[in-house]
Amino acid sequence: MPAKRAPRTGFLRAAAALVALAALTSCSSDKDTKDPADPAGSTKPSSGPVRLPPVPDGFDYQIGGAYPPPSSVGIVARDRTADPARGLYNICYVNAFQAQPDEQDDWPDDLLLRDKEGEVVIDADWDEALLDIGTPAKRKRVAARVDQWIDGCADKGFDAVEPDNYDSYTRSDGLLDPDDAVSFIKLLSQRAHAQGLAIAQKNTVELADRRNRAGLDFAVVEECGAYDECGAYADAFDDKVVVVEYTDKGMKKALAGFGDRLSIVRRDLQVSIPDSDDYIRETG
Repeated sequence: MPAKRAPRTGFLRAAAALVALAALTSCSSDKDTKDPADPAGSTKPSSGPVRLPPVPDGFDYQIGGAYPPPSSVGIVARDRTADPARGLYNICYVNAFQAQPDEQDDWPDDLLLRDKEGEVVIDADWDEALLDIGTPAKRKRVAARVDQWIDGCADKGFDAVEPDNYDSYTRSDGLLDPDDAVSFIKLLSQRAHAQGLAIAQKNTVELADRRNRAGLDFAVVEECGAYDECGAYADAFDDKVVVVEYTDKGMKKALAGFGDRLSIVRRDLQVSIPDSDDYIRETG
Protein backbone atom coordinates (compact mmCIF):
# COMPACT_ATOMS: atom_id res chain seq x y z
CA MET A 1 0.00 0.00 0.00
CA PRO A 2 1.26 3.51 -0.71
CA ALA A 3 1.76 5.97 2.09
CA LYS A 4 -1.34 8.14 1.91
CA ARG A 5 0.14 11.50 2.75
CA ALA A 6 -2.36 13.75 4.46
CA PRO A 7 -1.32 17.29 5.38
CA ARG A 8 0.57 18.05 8.57
CA THR A 9 -1.28 19.97 11.26
CA GLY A 10 -0.80 23.72 11.39
CA PHE A 11 1.34 23.40 14.51
CA LEU A 12 3.66 20.85 12.98
CA ARG A 13 3.94 22.82 9.75
CA ALA A 14 4.82 25.98 11.67
CA ALA A 15 7.36 24.14 13.81
CA ALA A 16 8.93 22.57 10.76
CA ALA A 17 9.27 25.94 9.09
CA LEU A 18 10.97 27.43 12.16
CA VAL A 19 13.40 24.52 12.35
CA ALA A 20 14.20 24.84 8.66
CA LEU A 21 14.66 28.61 8.89
CA ALA A 22 17.03 28.26 11.82
CA ALA A 23 19.05 25.65 9.97
CA LEU A 24 19.23 27.74 6.82
CA THR A 25 20.23 30.98 8.54
CA SER A 26 22.89 29.25 10.64
CA CYS A 27 24.76 27.97 7.58
CA SER A 28 27.24 30.22 5.83
CA SER A 29 27.56 27.84 2.86
CA ASP A 30 25.78 24.75 1.56
CA LYS A 31 27.17 21.54 2.98
CA ASP A 32 26.06 19.66 -0.12
CA THR A 33 28.65 21.49 -2.25
CA LYS A 34 31.25 19.29 -0.55
CA ASP A 35 29.43 16.07 -1.31
CA PRO A 36 31.78 13.72 -3.22
CA ALA A 37 28.71 12.38 -5.00
CA ASP A 38 28.36 15.75 -6.73
CA PRO A 39 31.57 17.78 -6.58
CA ALA A 40 30.15 20.54 -8.79
CA GLY A 41 27.55 21.28 -6.14
CA SER A 42 24.79 22.08 -8.63
CA THR A 43 22.36 20.12 -10.74
CA LYS A 44 20.24 22.22 -13.09
CA PRO A 45 16.67 21.14 -13.81
CA SER A 46 16.69 19.08 -16.95
CA SER A 47 16.26 20.98 -20.20
CA GLY A 48 16.61 17.84 -22.27
CA PRO A 49 14.07 15.25 -23.35
CA VAL A 50 12.00 15.16 -20.16
CA ARG A 51 8.37 16.26 -20.43
CA LEU A 52 6.92 18.69 -17.92
CA PRO A 53 3.28 18.49 -16.82
CA PRO A 54 0.90 20.46 -19.08
CA VAL A 55 -0.17 22.86 -16.34
CA PRO A 56 -2.89 24.15 -15.95
CA ASP A 57 -4.54 21.02 -17.34
CA GLY A 58 -6.95 19.01 -15.15
CA PHE A 59 -5.24 17.06 -12.33
CA ASP A 60 -6.16 14.00 -10.28
CA TYR A 61 -4.21 12.73 -7.26
CA GLN A 62 -4.64 8.95 -7.07
CA ILE A 63 -1.87 7.78 -4.74
CA GLY A 64 -4.44 6.03 -2.53
CA GLY A 65 -5.61 3.81 -5.39
CA ALA A 66 -5.84 3.97 -9.17
CA TYR A 67 -9.16 4.42 -10.99
CA PRO A 68 -10.22 5.72 -14.42
CA PRO A 69 -9.56 9.47 -14.42
CA PRO A 70 -12.41 11.84 -15.30
CA SER A 71 -12.41 13.03 -18.92
CA SER A 72 -11.26 16.51 -17.90
CA VAL A 73 -7.99 15.18 -16.46
CA GLY A 74 -4.71 15.52 -18.32
CA ILE A 75 -2.33 14.93 -15.38
CA VAL A 76 -2.55 12.07 -12.88
CA ALA A 77 -0.34 10.98 -9.97
CA ARG A 78 -0.28 7.32 -8.92
CA ASP A 79 1.76 5.14 -6.61
CA ARG A 80 4.80 3.39 -8.10
CA THR A 81 3.04 0.03 -7.71
CA ALA A 82 0.25 1.13 -10.08
CA ASP A 83 0.30 1.46 -13.86
CA PRO A 84 0.14 4.84 -15.57
CA ALA A 85 -3.09 6.09 -17.14
CA ARG A 86 -2.96 5.71 -20.89
CA GLY A 87 -2.73 8.93 -22.89
CA LEU A 88 -2.22 11.24 -19.88
CA TYR A 89 0.76 12.85 -18.18
CA ASN A 90 1.65 10.42 -15.37
CA ILE A 91 3.51 11.21 -12.14
CA CYS A 92 4.96 8.27 -10.19
CA TYR A 93 4.73 8.58 -6.38
CA VAL A 94 7.75 7.21 -4.47
CA ASN A 95 8.18 7.37 -0.69
CA ALA A 96 11.88 8.21 -0.95
CA PHE A 97 12.93 9.64 2.41
CA GLN A 98 11.09 7.30 4.80
CA ALA A 99 10.37 3.58 5.05
CA GLN A 100 6.73 2.57 4.98
CA PRO A 101 5.77 0.38 7.94
CA ASP A 102 5.47 -2.80 5.89
CA GLU A 103 8.85 -2.16 4.22
CA GLN A 104 10.98 -1.12 7.20
CA ASP A 105 12.46 -4.59 7.60
CA ASP A 106 13.60 -4.48 3.97
CA TRP A 107 16.11 -1.74 4.80
CA PRO A 108 19.56 -2.43 6.33
CA ASP A 109 19.58 -1.45 9.99
CA ASP A 110 22.28 1.17 9.49
CA LEU A 111 20.22 3.01 6.86
CA LEU A 112 17.44 3.70 9.35
CA LEU A 113 18.05 6.98 11.18
CA ARG A 114 18.76 6.40 14.88
CA ASP A 115 18.89 8.73 17.86
CA LYS A 116 21.62 8.85 20.53
CA GLU A 117 20.04 5.87 22.29
CA GLY A 118 20.11 3.83 19.11
CA GLU A 119 16.35 3.97 18.64
CA VAL A 120 14.93 4.37 15.15
CA VAL A 121 13.54 7.86 14.54
CA ILE A 122 9.88 7.57 13.53
CA ASP A 123 7.50 9.92 11.75
CA ALA A 124 4.72 9.56 14.31
CA ASP A 125 1.99 10.74 11.93
CA TRP A 126 2.52 7.76 9.64
CA ASP A 127 4.57 5.32 11.77
CA GLU A 128 7.37 5.50 9.20
CA ALA A 129 11.08 5.19 9.97
CA LEU A 130 13.23 8.01 8.62
CA LEU A 131 16.04 6.94 6.33
CA ASP A 132 19.57 8.01 7.25
CA ILE A 133 20.80 10.39 4.56
CA GLY A 134 23.22 12.16 6.89
CA THR A 135 26.47 11.28 5.10
CA PRO A 136 27.51 11.09 1.43
CA ALA A 137 28.11 7.34 1.71
CA LYS A 138 24.68 6.65 3.20
CA ARG A 139 22.97 8.96 0.73
CA LYS A 140 24.48 6.96 -2.12
CA ARG A 141 23.33 3.66 -0.58
CA VAL A 142 19.77 4.87 0.04
CA ALA A 143 19.65 6.40 -3.44
CA ALA A 144 20.76 3.11 -4.99
CA ARG A 145 17.61 1.49 -3.59
CA VAL A 146 15.27 4.33 -4.51
CA ASP A 147 16.84 4.40 -7.98
CA GLN A 148 15.41 0.94 -8.59
CA TRP A 149 11.92 2.33 -7.99
CA ILE A 150 12.64 5.27 -10.29
CA ASP A 151 13.79 2.80 -12.95
CA GLY A 152 10.54 0.91 -12.45
CA CYS A 153 8.53 4.10 -12.96
CA ALA A 154 10.36 4.69 -16.24
CA ASP A 155 9.90 1.10 -17.36
CA LYS A 156 6.14 1.38 -16.80
CA GLY A 157 5.90 4.50 -18.91
CA PHE A 158 5.49 7.24 -16.30
CA ASP A 159 6.54 10.75 -17.32
CA ALA A 160 7.77 11.98 -13.95
CA VAL A 161 8.59 10.92 -10.40
CA GLU A 162 7.38 12.47 -7.13
CA PRO A 163 9.75 11.64 -4.23
CA ASP A 164 7.77 12.15 -1.03
CA ASN A 165 8.96 13.34 2.39
CA TYR A 166 11.59 15.80 1.18
CA ASP A 167 10.85 17.55 4.49
CA SER A 168 11.67 14.53 6.66
CA TYR A 169 14.67 16.38 8.11
CA THR A 170 12.17 18.56 10.01
CA ARG A 171 11.08 15.40 11.85
CA SER A 172 14.60 14.10 12.52
CA ASP A 173 15.13 15.66 15.97
CA GLY A 174 17.97 17.71 14.49
CA LEU A 175 19.88 14.68 13.20
CA LEU A 176 19.38 15.73 9.56
CA ASP A 177 19.36 19.18 7.99
CA PRO A 178 18.25 20.88 4.77
CA ASP A 179 21.60 20.27 3.08
CA ASP A 180 21.22 16.53 3.64
CA ALA A 181 17.82 16.62 1.96
CA VAL A 182 19.03 18.66 -1.02
CA SER A 183 22.13 16.50 -1.48
CA PHE A 184 20.02 13.36 -1.46
CA ILE A 185 17.29 14.50 -3.81
CA LYS A 186 20.00 15.72 -6.17
CA LEU A 187 21.09 12.10 -6.59
CA LEU A 188 17.49 11.11 -7.36
CA SER A 189 17.22 13.95 -9.88
CA GLN A 190 20.27 12.69 -11.72
CA ARG A 191 18.81 9.20 -11.95
CA ALA A 192 15.37 10.44 -13.00
CA HIS A 193 16.81 12.61 -15.75
CA ALA A 194 19.03 9.78 -16.95
CA GLN A 195 15.84 7.72 -17.32
CA GLY A 196 14.05 10.51 -19.19
CA LEU A 197 11.79 11.37 -16.26
CA ALA A 198 11.01 14.80 -14.89
CA ILE A 199 11.23 15.05 -11.10
CA ALA A 200 9.01 17.00 -8.71
CA GLN A 201 9.64 18.76 -5.45
CA LYS A 202 7.04 17.54 -2.96
CA ASN A 203 5.92 20.29 -0.56
CA THR A 204 8.82 21.80 1.50
CA VAL A 205 8.34 25.43 0.50
CA GLU A 206 11.37 26.47 2.56
CA LEU A 207 13.61 24.70 0.01
CA ALA A 208 11.89 25.97 -3.13
CA ASP A 209 14.70 28.46 -3.75
CA ARG A 210 17.12 25.53 -4.00
CA ARG A 211 15.32 23.86 -6.90
CA ASN A 212 18.18 24.52 -9.34
CA ARG A 213 20.79 23.04 -7.03
CA ALA A 214 18.52 20.06 -6.40
CA GLY A 215 17.75 19.54 -10.09
CA LEU A 216 13.98 19.68 -9.64
CA ASP A 217 11.68 20.36 -12.59
CA PHE A 218 8.24 21.09 -11.14
CA ALA A 219 6.34 20.84 -7.85
CA VAL A 220 3.60 18.67 -6.36
CA VAL A 221 2.20 20.51 -3.35
CA GLU A 222 -0.43 19.91 -0.72
CA GLU A 223 -2.51 22.74 0.72
CA CYS A 224 -0.61 25.69 -0.70
CA GLY A 225 -3.93 27.54 -0.72
CA ALA A 226 -4.63 26.77 2.92
CA TYR A 227 -1.13 27.88 3.94
CA ASP A 228 -0.72 30.82 1.52
CA GLU A 229 2.23 29.13 -0.20
CA CYS A 230 0.99 28.87 -3.81
CA GLY A 231 2.72 32.07 -4.86
CA ALA A 232 6.09 30.92 -3.55
CA TYR A 233 5.86 27.66 -5.49
CA ALA A 234 4.54 29.38 -8.63
CA ASP A 235 7.46 31.82 -8.61
CA ALA A 236 10.09 29.16 -7.93
CA PHE A 237 8.81 26.73 -10.56
CA ASP A 238 7.54 29.10 -13.26
CA ASP A 239 3.93 28.00 -12.65
CA LYS A 240 4.79 24.32 -13.24
CA VAL A 241 2.90 23.33 -10.08
CA VAL A 242 0.16 20.78 -9.41
CA VAL A 243 -1.83 21.34 -6.23
CA VAL A 244 -3.88 19.14 -3.90
CA GLU A 245 -6.18 20.83 -1.39
CA TYR A 246 -8.07 18.98 1.35
CA THR A 247 -10.50 21.63 2.59
CA ASP A 248 -13.14 23.81 0.98
CA LYS A 249 -11.47 26.95 2.32
CA GLY A 250 -8.06 25.99 0.98
CA MET A 251 -9.54 25.07 -2.39
CA LYS A 252 -11.31 28.42 -2.72
CA LYS A 253 -8.13 30.33 -1.85
CA ALA A 254 -6.02 28.35 -4.31
CA LEU A 255 -8.53 28.81 -7.11
CA ALA A 256 -9.03 32.50 -6.40
CA GLY A 257 -5.36 33.29 -6.66
CA PHE A 258 -4.04 30.68 -9.08
CA GLY A 259 -6.93 28.88 -10.74
CA ASP A 260 -5.86 30.04 -14.19
CA ARG A 261 -2.15 29.28 -13.65
CA LEU A 262 -1.79 26.05 -11.68
CA SER A 263 -3.44 22.62 -11.84
CA ILE A 264 -5.58 22.35 -8.70
CA VAL A 265 -7.77 19.58 -7.32
CA ARG A 266 -9.47 18.96 -3.99
CA ARG A 267 -9.24 15.42 -2.66
CA ASP A 268 -10.22 13.67 0.56
CA LEU A 269 -7.53 13.19 3.21
CA GLN A 270 -7.09 9.51 2.38
CA VAL A 271 -7.00 10.16 -1.39
CA SER A 272 -9.44 7.27 -1.68
CA ILE A 273 -11.07 5.65 -4.69
CA PRO A 274 -14.58 6.56 -5.91
CA ASP A 275 -16.19 3.48 -4.32
CA SER A 276 -15.12 4.70 -0.86
CA ASP A 277 -17.52 6.59 1.41
CA ASP A 278 -14.68 9.07 2.04
CA TYR A 279 -14.13 9.89 -1.62
CA ILE A 280 -14.00 13.58 -2.54
CA ARG A 281 -12.81 15.04 -5.78
CA GLU A 282 -13.60 18.63 -6.73
CA THR A 283 -12.20 21.08 -9.26
CA GLY A 284 -12.83 24.69 -10.16
